[in-house]
Amino acid sequence: MDLLIPSTGLLFWMCITFFVVLALLWKFGFPAIVGMVNERKQFIDDSLRKAQEANEKLANIQKESESILREAREKQGQLLKEATATRDAIVEKAQDKAKEEAARLIADAKAQIDAEKASALREIRAEMAQLSVMVAEKVIRKDLSDDKAQMVLIDKLLDEVSVDKQ
Repeated sequence: MDLLIPSTGLLFWMCITFFVVLALLWKFGFPAIVGMVNERKQFIDDSLRKAQEANEKLANIQKESESILREAREKQGQLLKEATATRDAIVEKAQDKAKEEAARLIADAKAQIDAEKASALREIRAEMAQLSVMVAEKVIRKDLSDDKAQMVLIDKLLDEVSVDKQ
């Protein structure tokens, strides 16, 4: 039975050894173990806090990137609108210039046609006057070859002039 129940002396020394080891552990071991556990806990807490901050920063960065993309799309749309407006303005201005140029060319052509028409009419009138003078000269020479015919023509012209004045 000595194997199952230790003797009192052995039990005494075992208790003293247990309390000495317990005191040593209490004095030196547990504070070191608790310190390491606390350091490990603080390291894990810091890591979790940093991970949470990193997640928040990532979320902020994602929001900022979405905001930047939205602004870029808005600017792109605005630039496209401005480019379209500029293109339309340039096309309209070119059309206006073309219309003005066409109107100017038409006006110049009409003026040139009118000038040529007037010149042609002057030439025709001059030629007609020349032809009339030539015909009149030939007629007068033929008809006025004698004095009696000259007197008849003068009387006739005087009668016509006096009738026109009345």
